[in-house]
Amino acid sequence: MSKLIYITNTSLDGYVEDRTGAFDWVNPDQVFGFITELLRPIGTYLYGRRLHETMAFWDAPVDDYPPEHREFARVWQKAGKIVFSRTLAHPTTRNTRLEREFDVERIEQLKHDADTDISIGGAELAGRALEADLVDECHLFVNPVIVAGGKPAFRAALRRNLELLDTRRFGTGVVHLHYGLRGGIRRP
Repeated sequence: MSKLIYITNTSLDGYVEDRTGAFDWVNPDQVFGFITELLRPIGTYLYGRRLHETMAFWDAPVDDYPPEHREFARVWQKAGKIVFSRTLAHPTTRNTRLEREFDVERIEQLKHDADTDISIGGAELAGRALEADLVDECHLFVNPVIVAGGKPAFRAALRRNLELLDTRRFGTGVVHLHYGLRGGIRRP
């Protein structure tokens, strides 16, 4: 059985984007290679529409990227992608399928059947998975900035117990926090 893993960048005050929808405060310089290695074993990405549209940047020919970003592009392109959207007409990237509804039973079955781990991205989509107790791990990249509002990394009414599994501090001030979820409903 695979794990469902929520990976996100967040501000120190817990937002994935500011009030204008921007996330230009994310500092990927030293973190880029680390995230590439974190994603390497992932076989499927689950995205909401907005994150899918953002990540579509990585669907170009690998040689179009600067040398230091090519391995990330290779890793990202290799994995399958499922986009959950009611408004998207069709996926804009290769190796991607579109789902209109987030179906808990189908995600449970995907976790059961997959040989590799699955990541979930987009705060709203991840929030739904967390509420359904589908998420096994969270990787938060906390950036040294306070944005004082915007889209939160976690829904306000959500409460889950976490176990700190690992940390790493980067020279830019970004801190990686790796948590396992405790006490949630575990389904076979």
